[in-house]
This record gives sequence, structure tokens and C-alpha cells, in this order.
Amino acid sequence: MTRVLIVDDEPQILRALATNLRTRGYEVDLAADGQTAVLAATARPPDAVILDLGLPDMDGVRVIDAIRGWSDVPILVLSVRGQQSDKITALDAGADDYVTKPFAMGELLARLRAALRRNVPPTTTDPQVVTDAFTVDLVAKRVSTPDGPVRLTPTEWHIVEVLVRNEGKLVTQRQLLQEVWGPRYERETNYLRVYVAQIRRKLEPDTRHPRHFITEPGIGYRFQRDETTPGR
Repeated sequence: MTRVLIVDDEPQILRALATNLRTRGYEVDLAADGQTAVLAATARPPDAVILDLGLPDMDGVRVIDAIRGWSDVPILVLSVRGQQSDKITALDAGADDYVTKPFAMGELLARLRAALRRNVPPTTTDPQVVTDAFTVDLVAKRVSTPDGPVRLTPTEWHIVEVLVRNEGKLVTQRQLLQEVWGPRYERETNYLRVYVAQIRRKLEPDTRHPRHFITEPGIGYRFQRDETTPGR
């Protein structure tokens, strides 16, 4: 059964959406604030999220950002905010669609079905990735070792996040440069060498024989939890 997480602080909207979705065979989880939504999404990963932006404890864009840290689940924003700037901000943060209140239930359900068709199956990874040397929390966006939290710069974190979310897969230098710095920097491979070296100094037990952030010479990088053949 397809599970949909509905996040809205208006009880009447929660009830209306829950009723309409359940009568159509969806399983529904409800959240009235951002923190509850993030916890619900990690505890019972949904197949889609319908999200209001005006939540009592945090802006809905922060919820999008938190969920996007570990999941590609479809997110449909349902908000009274109709300004173009609000739509751009939400879509740039990772929302898949944007519906303005007041809304037509039929249109919202059609947009939900379309989003689900585009994302079958949704691509997710564990919210927390644990290695023998460190733990990456993709929801909280932090890394810790047995000795405590590790301070990463925003660029270092972005590189770690991209590699961890693609665990076991080769991420080419070009892909990583485009993701972190943008298309204008896809030839600046020296950037990667500098930042990956900094990440290894902070996270690898032995920087001379890295076990988790592996170099594929001349091609790219790979993240792995378990030790196999040491990279360079």
C-alpha cells in the first residue's frame, strides 16, 4: 500500500486530505509540525509527502532540506504562499511540485499520482550511515566519531553527502564538481584533491591507506562502509 505523509498545521486540511486519500486506498501518516514530520519520515519512510510551508515550529523548506538529506521521495508543497519567489525557493530546495491554497482536491490527487509515477521505486538510503570510524547523519547533516562531533566546512559536507548517498557507486570527478561547485567548475579536479584530502584527515583512521573515501585514479571517487582494497 502506498504511504503518504501529510504535513499541515490546519486540522481541517489534515482531515480532508486523510479522508480523501484513505478512501482511494492510500495509507496515511499525519504531522502538524516540522519536527514531527521529519521524525515520521525517518521512522516510516513514506512513498510521497504533501507539505505545507507555514508550520508552527519551522519553515517547510527546512523540512524539505532535511528529507532531501537522505531520500528522493516525491514532495508536493501545498501552501497559501503564492508568490513566485516562494515557489522557486521550495522547488530549488528539492520539492517536486507546488500547489497553492485554496486548491482543488482532484488536481492535487492527479499531481500526487503523477509524482508517484515518476518515482517508482523511490531512491533512499539510511538516515544514518555507520562505519567503524565515524557516523554520518544525513538528516541532521553532521558527522561524528567516537571522540565526538567532527566539524566539516559546507563544501566538505557537500562532498561527503554526495558520496555517502551514492554508497558503493563510482561518482565521477565531473559529476562531483558539477554537484558541489556547478557546471563551470567541472574541469577543476584540483579542487577535489584538496577537499578529499581534508576529509580524509578528519575522518579516515589512516590517511595513507583510506578505507572509506576511495579514489578511482583519473575517474572519480567512491564511498564504502567496509574495508576492501585501500584507495589512494
